[in-house]
Amino acid sequence: MSLKKHILDLRKRREKVQLGGGEKAIEKQMAMGKMTARSRILALLDNESFTEYDLFVEHEARDFGMDKKELHGDGVIIGTGTIYGAPVCIFAQDFTVAGGSLGLMHARKITKIMDHALKMRVPLIGINDSGGARIQEGVNSLAGYGEIFYRNTIASGVIPQISVILGPCAGGAVYSPALTDFVFVVDQISKMFITGPSVIKTVLGEEISMEELGGARVHAEITGNAHFFAGSELECFEQIKKLITYIPWNNTQKAKVFPPKEPKFKGKIEDIIPSDPKQPYDVRDVIKAIADDSDFFEIMEFFAPNIVIGFGRMNGQTTGFVANQPLVLAGVLDCDSSDKAARFIRYCDAFNIPIITLEDMPGYLPGVDQEHAGVIRHGAKVLYAYSEATVPKITVILRKAYGGGYIAMNSRHLGADFMFAWPTAEIAVMGPEGAANIIFKKEIEEAKDPDKMRELKVQEYIERFANPYVAAAKGYVDSVIEPEETRKMLLHAIEVSTNKDDQRPFKKHGIPPF
Repeated sequence: MSLKKHILDLRKRREKVQLGGGEKAIEKQMAMGKMTARSRILALLDNESFTEYDLFVEHEARDFGMDKKELHGDGVIIGTGTIYGAPVCIFAQDFTVAGGSLGLMHARKITKIMDHALKMRVPLIGINDSGGARIQEGVNSLAGYGEIFYRNTIASGVIPQISVILGPCAGGAVYSPALTDFVFVVDQISKMFITGPSVIKTVLGEEISMEELGGARVHAEITGNAHFFAGSELECFEQIKKLITYIPWNNTQKAKVFPPKEPKFKGKIEDIIPSDPKQPYDVRDVIKAIADDSDFFEIMEFFAPNIVIGFGRMNGQTTGFVANQPLVLAGVLDCDSSDKAARFIRYCDAFNIPIITLEDMPGYLPGVDQEHAGVIRHGAKVLYAYSEATVPKITVILRKAYGGGYIAMNSRHLGADFMFAWPTAEIAVMGPEGAANIIFKKEIEEAKDPDKMRELKVQEYIERFANPYVAAAKGYVDSVIEPEETRKMLLHAIEVSTNKDDQRPFKKHGIPPF
């Protein structure tokens, strides 16, 4: 057999395997409004950058008639490529091949590319579209999942891990995305749950659709399992590409620096905040007024919206923003917003991204529901994350900073490197109304006009305590600044702290309030 014939044979074999489950299965996949695994990879990566590995891997199962089945690539595609020139490792489950079910060789392909990503110190992207464990392979399938989960954990904080849910992801399979850094979902396509509707109906007698149980909106708005929500697969891929521009390849590097750009924000930053401290405003306007090009890439936009997290750039350098959102619940911290903020803070710290905190909140959300839901434990995660972080940490107090909330939102006492406050800042143990009612209770009760006396005492408390100058006098605030000085001060703070070195006591690891 000549070399030419060998090459032709190779091409035929490739062509056959690259069809996955075959033309009929591909047509069925597309009829469901889904792209194929291969087309997804090619749409996400730079043109002609994808190099595939293990194309000819086959399953080794022999029970339940599996010895007679040919599963091309064993239902998963793996390889490497680039996104805007940045190298990534990637795998995509192929639903056209046995429903993308995970067997031993399928898992070995995934763990192989995971090991490769960790060794090469590049981001890992996993596209999930699978019916779950391949039942015919029994415990081998479970072993495969365990091997994947283990590697997710070992790689955590070393390389960025991104999960994309583009089909079903059920049972034990959901734990791999849950262990990764960012989860992307697409409306009407993504489905993620531990037990499906049929099991719930059998065990509990409750009827619910897959979409209502674990659809994209459920995880983006209610559970907080998803970080990004898209209306289509192509929109999702654009989100991933943008994220890749903000994060470094691994934990030994910093994110790529882009040319600095002035904010596009039109108007004056001081006009964003109403003169009435009880009136809300959108804190994202403040972020856009100070970030390069007014570009803010929000994360978990629809979950726990009382806190805002995401990436922006300051002088071209990726920066993480954490900000209370007065538009929702006055920006209080509660169980969900604490989890949301703490996880993002730890991500920024793991990957050398400075953190800017914009504070305006009256404290933790009161109520029986929150207490019973464990707000003490959840709230402590924010304190732990900020205290543990060694990247540059800068806080700007915009307005309210009361009680435990003041401490939790990256106060000087938790290790903030720079503390700035606007003249509108109110730093106190509690709000003026509540404090006046306690401190001046007797005077108010004995007054001829209690309401007027209360009003006077509230104003007295504000002038004496609810301002930034008491904290500044004690050195807890470095500088009281005009709003228009905010960007200049932040840029200076980031520049000064570029080579920050914060040594901590040796320990195997801390024990966060999980």
